[in-house]
Amino acid sequence: MSERLADLAERRAAAVQPGSQRSVDRQHDKGKLLARERIEYLLDPGSFHELDMLARHRAGEALPERPYTDGVITGWGTVDGRKVFVFSQDFTVFGGALGEVFAEKIHKVMDLALSVGAPVIGLNDGAGARIQEGVVSLASYGGIFHRNVKASGVTPQISVILGPCAGGAVYSPAMTDFIFMVDETSHMFITGPDVVKTVTGEEVTLEELGGARSHGSKSGVATFVGADEKSVLDDVRYLLSFLPSNNLEEPPMFGSDDDPDRSCPGLADMIPASPNQPYDMKQVIAEVVDDGDFFEYFPGWAGSIVCGFARLGGRSVGIVGNQPMVMAGVLDIESSEKAARFVRTCDAFNVPLVTFVDVPGFLPGVDQEYGGIIRHGAKLLYAYCESTVPRIQIITRKAYGGAYVVMNSKSIGADLAFAWPSAELAVMGSQGAVEILYRRELADAADPAARRAELIDEYTERFANPYAAAERGYVDDVIDPAETRRKLIAGLEMLSSKREELPKRKHGNIPL
Repeated sequence: MSERLADLAERRAAAVQPGSQRSVDRQHDKGKLLARERIEYLLDPGSFHELDMLARHRAGEALPERPYTDGVITGWGTVDGRKVFVFSQDFTVFGGALGEVFAEKIHKVMDLALSVGAPVIGLNDGAGARIQEGVVSLASYGGIFHRNVKASGVTPQISVILGPCAGGAVYSPAMTDFIFMVDETSHMFITGPDVVKTVTGEEVTLEELGGARSHGSKSGVATFVGADEKSVLDDVRYLLSFLPSNNLEEPPMFGSDDDPDRSCPGLADMIPASPNQPYDMKQVIAEVVDDGDFFEYFPGWAGSIVCGFARLGGRSVGIVGNQPMVMAGVLDIESSEKAARFVRTCDAFNVPLVTFVDVPGFLPGVDQEYGGIIRHGAKLLYAYCESTVPRIQIITRKAYGGAYVVMNSKSIGADLAFAWPSAELAVMGSQGAVEILYRRELADAADPAARRAELIDEYTERFANPYAAAERGYVDDVIDPAETRRKLIAGLEMLSSKREELPKRKHGNIPL
């Protein structure tokens, strides 16, 4: 037995570092961690249990070398004591390229994660399909994609891009719930710069085409971008603290020293005297949530809306808010899509939704209409309408037209709706309304400018307030802004037992 144990120890040692020392040094020289180092940093110390450590490819003569692990490390462990499954691609073995056995290992952990109801975290650092294994590699990707969809909305799926991710390899991360990237290290693209130049004549750098900043600010692919690998992995742990292990569980509760009864007197001073002046919705959110902690979702993309995770009274919540600092907080194609994705993610994983409303409308323009603002705006409307988690609306200022309805209004299923005294619920702003309603009168007026100002004041006094809506029950109460935190926490506590039966169907047909 001692000889056999010695043989096992030798094989395991070979599996711990299957790549050459040169490839290991090259990885470290780029400022990148090794596949195992990433797992060790991400998971609780000593919690990792590896699977298929001694797996090797069976591609035959096409690949004479047969290193253990076949280029991916898989298994399970814990994050803050909660079970997670992980796979970590090893760039030091065949450049992290995916082959049949490599994929089978990922299939196995994905199947296990779904069967036991635990998140899957993929640490991606690979060169795509393994050319030597041909169509087998492509079919192996298909098995991963199929499992991504099967697990969607059942267990959280997190993709961490820590190197190259190209071609068909990008579609698995694209179907997961969250994508993390590292600035100047991670790259995602369907076709690289050389192919782009050959086909279209466009010259673009690797970083411009598929870097973390591009995907975090232009394409809306990267949910979170970090400065280095360790800060990204820290953020993965933080994100998991807001999410349940699966769709049948509630998100974890965390105690806080922040008094649930705390008043927020600073909120009243945040709304400017003029309705045309901006203020920062992130400051409103920070004032209300536990300890001011707000983990923003897509912070660099679609800035006219703010989304992210926070806690209220220790309870995990998803927050959506129009951002007056960017284009006055209008809904456009990108902000509608960003918020719709976030709302559906929260709904899938039982995270209550709090919506702060200050929306002047949808962004007008030919580009928006031709780009499909109707279809994209309908995504957000659809997402709120189908969500069954507790939903609370806070109207801070403008709530105009169809955009007000879309932003989690009472009429589309909000459980509770509150308005501040500064709220303006109307079909449109006072100036636009006066121009339409009194067009003839203004044309005939001796002093059109004076009469216009007079009519705007009258309209504002009559309609640009929350009281007509309160009379009809479209808002449940008009509250002092200082009460906002207290009202939200009490409302979420009351709604914690909310249950809703959905109609039997395969799925709805969201306007994609």
